[in-house]
Amino acid sequence: MATKPRKGDDFLSNQLKLIKMSNVDVEDVHWIWYPYIPYGKVTIIQGDPGEGKTTFILALIALLTNGEPLPEEEVGADPINVIYQTAEDGLGDTIKPRLLSAGADCERVLVIDENETELTLSDERLEQAITATGAKLIVLDPMQAYLGEDVDMHRANEIRPIMKRLSLLAERTGCAFVLVGHMNKMQGGKSSYRGLGSIDFRAAARSVLVVGRVRDEPTLRIVAHDKSSLAPEGKSIAFELNPETGFAWKGYCDTSVDEVLAGNGSLLSKTAQAENLLRDLLSDGEMASEEITAQAKEMGISNRTLKIAKQNIGVKSIRKDNKWYSSLPRG
Repeated sequence: MATKPRKGDDFLSNQLKLIKMSNVDVEDVHWIWYPYIPYGKVTIIQGDPGEGKTTFILALIALLTNGEPLPEEEVGADPINVIYQTAEDGLGDTIKPRLLSAGADCERVLVIDENETELTLSDERLEQAITATGAKLIVLDPMQAYLGEDVDMHRANEIRPIMKRLSLLAERTGCAFVLVGHMNKMQGGKSSYRGLGSIDFRAAARSVLVVGRVRDEPTLRIVAHDKSSLAPEGKSIAFELNPETGFAWKGYCDTSVDEVLAGNGSLLSKTAQAENLLRDLLSDGEMASEEITAQAKEMGISNRTLKIAKQNIGVKSIRKDNKWYSSLPRG
């Protein structure tokens, strides 16, 4: 004989509760990097192996830990602490050398010790680490390594609750979570289905960035904004991975996500335009820096982009008669 539910039974926890939208406070979205990486949310950075995803995020970490302006921004923010977890690269022989090369403040880059127990996306140590360090950004690279050994990354019913808990943790702490992921081998399909594993990874993320190569330019990569739930999609941004000169930001470019995934990206960035302008103007010798700035402004090139372009090609500055002049490096 069935018994009637009694007060205190578990079913009471599932009783209907309604929220009036009139009682919900409107909240502003805060950003690590507008419109690409929001605070208090999950962002995914994905691409095929070897495309430079890790180098890209480590370059961002270097800027963030020093409070320097992020790509195509004029002003930096206060330096922040970052937690960086990797399951693919050694800390001492790979990650720290890359951080040092990028100029990161390694005092502000922290790692949760996984020697005894491997970390997962559901691990309570994530929140403990945020509380202990005041970290504003956590990166897990690659995200598939942090699901837990019994989780099938292709099963929505297993991925959905994990991503929901992670999203709630991000909102509760205000910390930005960046998950670095690989792409599957499917060609010709929508970018939404190129991420490795369940579509629920993408569904939970408020922003998705795709890193890919540039056609006929083996040292260049493009970061394209594939999903943006909290702001208009940002322009694609290029960077260089040159074995001789190292990493360099190359600025905005006109390349879509589909072109990046198809390997058909092209570099039409303001930084590249600025570099070409500098080479042209300085080919016959030095020139007044203010004249260069004026010509760059006419082309829609910002002072920061011009500064980056000067650094990229090694432009020298010298002061004569209370006036600054620029010249190309000799040799």
